[in-house]
Amino acid sequence: MFNYPAIAHFDEESETYEITYRDFDNIHAVAYTEDDIELEASDILHVGLEEFIASKLPIPAPSKAQSGDFIVYLPLISCLKIALHNAMLETKTKKSDLARKMNLTSAQIERLLEINQTSKVDSLEQALYLLGYAISISVNKGIKQ
Repeated sequence: MFNYPAIAHFDEESETYEITYRDFDNIHAVAYTEDDIELEASDILHVGLEEFIASKLPIPAPSKAQSGDFIVYLPLISCLKIALHNAMLETKTKKSDLARKMNLTSAQIERLLEINQTSKVDSLEQALYLLGYAISISVNKGIKQ
């Protein structure tokens, strides 16, 4: 779904790992040890995605991984929230309109879109359904741990 390739480059001058995403010019992080690269990459990606949602900017689909990339896997709930955000932009649906359709408050819709806030899958599924979208999930063997 929304699993983004990232690149970590060791900067000898600062003795840090610089983490960048080709899909996002404005999202980058620094890790001080090789062990921290994936954690820092995930944390900064979540922060960057929060900014996209707050700014009402569409979140791009991930590009294909290239040699030397590592993949930052987002939790299922985060992927559904991104899909809902993009669906609302595509359909030009306001939070208040979706809240009315779901019999919720605007504040509840706001929380539904917060990337670091837990939400129920069925609430996200219902919101996407009301906007004309269906969820399709696949499970694949072979992801490295």
